[in-house]
Amino acid sequence: MSTNLTVFIVDDDPAVRDALGLQLGAAGYRIAVFASGAAFLQAWRPDWSGCLLIDVHMAELDGLALQRRLVELGCEIPMVLVACGGDVDMARAAFRAGALDFIDDPCDAAKLMPAIEEAFAHESRHRSAQLHSAASRERLNELTPREREVMRLVVGGHHNREIAPQLGISVRTVEVHKGRLMSKLGVDNVADLVRLSLLTGD
Repeated sequence: MSTNLTVFIVDDDPAVRDALGLQLGAAGYRIAVFASGAAFLQAWRPDWSGCLLIDVHMAELDGLALQRRLVELGCEIPMVLVACGGDVDMARAAFRAGALDFIDDPCDAAKLMPAIEEAFAHESRHRSAQLHSAASRERLNELTPREREVMRLVVGGHHNREIAPQLGISVRTVEVHKGRLMSKLGVDNVADLVRLSLLTGD
């Protein structure tokens, strides 16, 4: 279990909120409870991470509408939609909007715990990728303008002998720039250089 992640419970039924809070708290999860979708939207911060448990059958702003609103806002917390008596159409709508899972009995530990752990694993992978991407962008900022030019051409599939005349430099100079930029970026081959370029959108 990831202790640095939070389970955000959004449910307008106080009995269900209490039951889930007690169940997950006893299991060692860190939890935050919200009585409505509007309350969560008002409190939400982009740096929050963990897992969202959203009740579909809420009054004012139902779970599917909240899910859509959060996606529009760029919320990347994995969402698990829960509904007592949920049907196939609800589940389909939730998955189409990006839900990680759909549970028809929110208090069934055999369904709930694996869904939360999968959401936590998904969140951890996503955060790790974000950190890696940020670190890669920082390393890219260390490249000189000439090294960036060489990198762009290498990633574009050009060989050293093709790059040299395009930049008006010798093949040996291209090799030097290429070696330096790959060293700065911490990559060993062109394939890794291409992957890094795709990751950072450079």
